This record gives sequence, structure tokens and C-alpha cells, in this order.
Amino acid sequence: MKTHTPRPQLRRRHRRGQAMVEYSFINWILVFGLILTMSVDFGDGKQKMNVIDAFLRAYQVYYDSFYFVLNLPFP
Repeated sequence: MKTHTPRPQLRRRHRRGQAMVEYSFINWILVFGLILTMSVDFGDGKQKMNVIDAFLRAYQVYYDSFYFVLNLPFP
């Protein structure tokens, strides 16, 4: 009886999947570490937020000001 030998393509797929899992895990650790450790003081020091929140807050201010200018009654 003939034994089934694994094809080389299947082995390559498995290794590529393992690399993607490792890459995703390392990125998750880095992003989570940045969120936890990086904090910024705004104003008097009572209000602290992490860097991601600061960028999202700045983007929201930009977005609101852009639509404020578009909704002005001037032609």
C-alpha cells in the first residue's frame, strides 16, 4: 500500500500562516504597550489621555472645523 506524502505547497502555507500570526501578535503587543504607557498632559495636568486619544481628538476638531466652514451661508 502506498503512503500519502505531504505536498510541499501545504507546508509553505502553514509556515506563512505562522509568520502572519507572529507578526499580528507582535503588532498587537506594540500598539497595546503604546496605549498603556504613553500619556500626555493637557493644560493643568489633571487631564491625562493616551496618544491615540489625543490623535483622535485632534482629528475630530479638524473634521468639525472643516464642516463648519462648508456650512457657512456665504457663497
